[in-house]
Amino acid sequence: MPKSRILAVDDDSQIRDSLRMTLEYNGYEFVPASTGQEGLALAEREAPDVVLLDVKMPGMDGLEVLGRLRAMNDALPIIMISAHGTTSTAVEAIKAGAYDFIDKPFSQDRLLVTIQNALDQRRLRDENRSLKKAVEVRHQMIGDSGALKQVMAAVGRAAPTNATVLIHGESGVGKELVARIIHRNSLRSRERFVQVNCAAIPEELIESELFGHEKGSFTGATEKQIGKFEQADRGTIFLDEIGDMSAKTQAKVLRVLQEGEVERLGSARTIKVDVRVIAATNKNLEEEIEKGHFREDLYFRLAVIPIDVPPLRERPEDIAPLVRHYIDDFSRENNVRPKRITQAALDVLQRYRWKGNVRELRNTVERMIIMTGADTIDAMDLPESVRSPGLGGAAPKPAGDGEAAKAGTLRGFKDNAERAFLVAKLRENGWNISKTAEVIDTPRSNLYKKLEQYQISQESDG
Repeated sequence: MPKSRILAVDDDSQIRDSLRMTLEYNGYEFVPASTGQEGLALAEREAPDVVLLDVKMPGMDGLEVLGRLRAMNDALPIIMISAHGTTSTAVEAIKAGAYDFIDKPFSQDRLLVTIQNALDQRRLRDENRSLKKAVEVRHQMIGDSGALKQVMAAVGRAAPTNATVLIHGESGVGKELVARIIHRNSLRSRERFVQVNCAAIPEELIESELFGHEKGSFTGATEKQIGKFEQADRGTIFLDEIGDMSAKTQAKVLRVLQEGEVERLGSARTIKVDVRVIAATNKNLEEEIEKGHFREDLYFRLAVIPIDVPPLRERPEDIAPLVRHYIDDFSRENNVRPKRITQAALDVLQRYRWKGNVRELRNTVERMIIMTGADTIDAMDLPESVRSPGLGGAAPKPAGDGEAAKAGTLRGFKDNAERAFLVAKLRENGWNISKTAEVIDTPRSNLYKKLEQYQISQESDG
């Protein structure tokens, strides 16, 4: 492991010699400078991990050097040292970006602890930046189609504002990615991005999740809980699948948008929150309003900036770059050599309908990487359902007696039968997820998982 490099800028040769002995004995690499100008040159050439900087020096003093070092590298920890330190000087140095301020003569222990803390803080900052960069790479929209460019243009206009955004698109098109890009490019990017899947939370719990509750406010409320809106204060809250939200919860969300305040369950006290709301749905909310399932006033509050994300089948030119991105991403995560993919395989993928959209494509690519033994993925390596969609189909229609008889395995028969049952019940209940879950006696979150598993949607099965 390489030694940490410490640059010491001090005009006193005895101080420099003392620092050299202490630091080299404790395993650091020591780089000395006798003037501020020399220190700046060494900082640029030697890339130190920490700088020890004297305040009082002839010519360019320490505070001026501090300003220039911060301009060169704002992540570099700088520890000011001075024999003539005053409180005002220390405050000025900290305000200018110094990590800490040590008075001379300083103890060896104090010096070493301060340097180690500065190194630890820098390592954590570097790790945080690396993780943030990895998240940004993972949460990006891939493609150059005209349709996607229109989406990104709308995102670019919406992001710098505080306006609410309503994202519409089929399941799996990347609505969450759009929401994250808006947040990342907004004035709130340094604050939290809080995501809530309204369809995956049972109706009796969603109010508590969104608005919080006080201890003892209902059976099972053994502790106080801070709601998602409070957690997102000064940041962004992403309400996914908002079309599945109950009427009672819709009314409370409307109040947050209108008044900027929430009430925890069991409390009469209102709490002010400053939250940007981004919502998403795969439903036609205008139709839901006509059916009486969604509040019109909430819709208008949410749809200040509507963004429609087109399905993958309407932008086939994005499939090739997406596939290559997923191959590289999966290979990097699993530390394996990336596979090549032939044009013939890409042609098949571009002809397929992708009812599960980008999510289905990603799962297919991951499966091909794992199951293909060769270094190149060809058309014959693709799943049968993708190569011959007329025979296998990515999302089989409800199975009748004839189709059930064609199922090659018992599992296949069960899957066909379960899918047919769910589609029939959803149709009977007007594609109302909550009502259907109640009728078939299953948690709404479980029904939501089944819809994804069998790729059931009102667009394809309604």
